[in-house]
Order: sequence, then C-alpha cells, then structure tokens
Amino acid sequence: MKLRTEMPELTGATEWLNGQVTKEDLVGDKPTLIHFWSISCHLCKEAMPQVNEFRDKYKDQLNVVAVHMPRSENDLDIEDIKKVAAEHNITQPIFVDSELKLNDAFENQYVPAYYVFDKTGVLRHFQAGGSGMKMLEKRVNRVLSESEQAE
Repeated sequence: MKLRTEMPELTGATEWLNGQVTKEDLVGDKPTLIHFWSISCHLCKEAMPQVNEFRDKYKDQLNVVAVHMPRSENDLDIEDIKKVAAEHNITQPIFVDSELKLNDAFENQYVPAYYVFDKTGVLRHFQAGGSGMKMLEKRVNRVLSESEQAE
C-alpha cells in the first residue's frame, strides 16, 4: 500500500474480537493505527507490549485496530487467537482475517506491520518488523500534532 493512499474498507473479517469497527467509525475524528499480527509470530508478541502502551498512552487521540493475519493453517483456530490475544492484553478491536481479505486490500506481506492513517483516513506511515517502535511513535506523534493543528 502506497503512502497517501486512502484506508481500505474494513470488510471481509471471518470474525471480530473486542468489538467491531468500520472505516466510517475511524475516519474523521482522530488518526488510526492498524497493526497486523499473527499468533505464530514471535516478533509480534515481543512488540505487543509497546503497541499496548501506545494504545493506552494515546487512547483519547488515536484509534488502534489489530488485524490477525494467519501465516499457516495453524493460525486459523479462533480459540487460539482469543487465547493469545488475552495473554498479550490485546483489548482493541481485532479483525480476524482468516481469508486474507483485508491483508490483500492493504497489500500487506508482513507481520508485524504497522499502518498509520491521519484523521482523514490517508496512509501517512508504514512500518514492518519488530524493531523501530521509536520511529513509529515519532510518526504517530507527527500525525497527532497535525490533527490538533487542523482543528
């Protein structure tokens, strides 16, 4: 997905955990961080405390949505997804993408992967891999400060 591209519709979930959101729910009010993860991804689990810290630190300023992207047949068990999500304190809405529909819409190839959209729903930053959380935070802060200036 290229920078400055509009957020795809959040459709095609096999299931939603922790509540369901739509693109309309996310766009217009505040920026959004959408992160792709998988229960079989060690880096995702390592990065999750930092993602949760983001979610909690910016809860009034930033929407956070998790997308569970299976990497193999073993990643499709919804009970396993629920268990790992609970173990890692993933309380934000989780789009379970067992058919890779949202993954395809994002043209995503990585877990973990992070997409930061401004409040108009335009992609402003993409990052993949477990490191670089400081860079992600810088980009989130930049988008947040632009949002505040625009008001």
